[in-house]
Amino acid sequence: MRKTMLYILFSTLMFSSMEIALKAAGGAFNPIQLNLIRFFIGGIVLLPIALKALAKQQHHLTRQDWALFALTGLVCVIISMTLYQLAITVDQASTVAVLFSCNPVFALIFSYLILHERLGRANLIAVVVSIIGLVIIVNPAHLTNPLGLALAIGSALTFGLYSIVSRWGSVRHHFNGITMTCFTFLAGSIELLVIMLLTHIPAVANGLNSVNGLQDFVAMPILKNVSLEYFWLLFFIGVCVTGGGFAFYFLAMERSDVSTASLVFFIKPGLAPILAALLLHERILTNTIVGIVVILIGSVITFMGNRVKARESQLAAKQAEMAASDFQSADETDGLDADLPHANTTTENDNY
Repeated sequence: MRKTMLYILFSTLMFSSMEIALKAAGGAFNPIQLNLIRFFIGGIVLLPIALKALAKQQHHLTRQDWALFALTGLVCVIISMTLYQLAITVDQASTVAVLFSCNPVFALIFSYLILHERLGRANLIAVVVSIIGLVIIVNPAHLTNPLGLALAIGSALTFGLYSIVSRWGSVRHHFNGITMTCFTFLAGSIELLVIMLLTHIPAVANGLNSVNGLQDFVAMPILKNVSLEYFWLLFFIGVCVTGGGFAFYFLAMERSDVSTASLVFFIKPGLAPILAALLLHERILTNTIVGIVVILIGSVITFMGNRVKARESQLAAKQAEMAASDFQSADETDGLDADLPHANTTTENDNY
């Protein structure tokens, strides 16, 4: 249990410092370029563990597997994380961190819409409470940065969609969390690299340049500033935050359960703004603090609901196992009783 808590602690620190590290690197790298670098490195870090898991399963990746990774890579790396990176560029790291932490709420909604999973009372309450927290932070009556808020909420929403698609795909194709995440990162990085290379084509570049606000996407750099000067920053973002954070999160999940490992995302809304205030000197508004508290309450409700649901599932599994055992014992007894008259008849005939 101590090792599990260490895994959760490391993942929490990495995920809570993610926005701060990306904000710090924003001046040296194009947002999309940084997205490519960190997910490619993260995928490489997870690759040995993923290959070991595939070898243990004796599973060879097929076209259908890569089609799944292409889909999850598109939703996660290209759509969700691009919106996330752009949100960090135009808004405060603390605000983006809190809003992005609401992605489990959107995942619950998508699980109901796509997988038709039943939402328990605790989950419904958590959804309502978290949405109230979002509204408090967004503060529609006094919008100061609508673009940043829209990008952050869009990122959280699409990451929630990715979580459900990933869960569906991992069950259907029998992949564990690390394998699914590793090849999602690598497939998404390849797709993103192709898109970035397309922006260097003169016709595409001219088209983007002619649209107001899209000039930053013209001829996007790929290796600019990838040098020893920024080595430790890229190492922290790629290896520690993206690769290590996800690796230890899934290791914690394997040693415990999903609800315990999800403590990472429930602590993040409270810890990330504190780190942003200390390291980036960001000022946290009163409505943001109130919204954080409300979202944390929603997170606690979600956590408790998940714990209860996990216990009910374990109890149902044990009851089913006991019922099957009793049924088997009854069958054996019936079979023995059925044999007894035949044995007695034989004995009587022999004596006669």
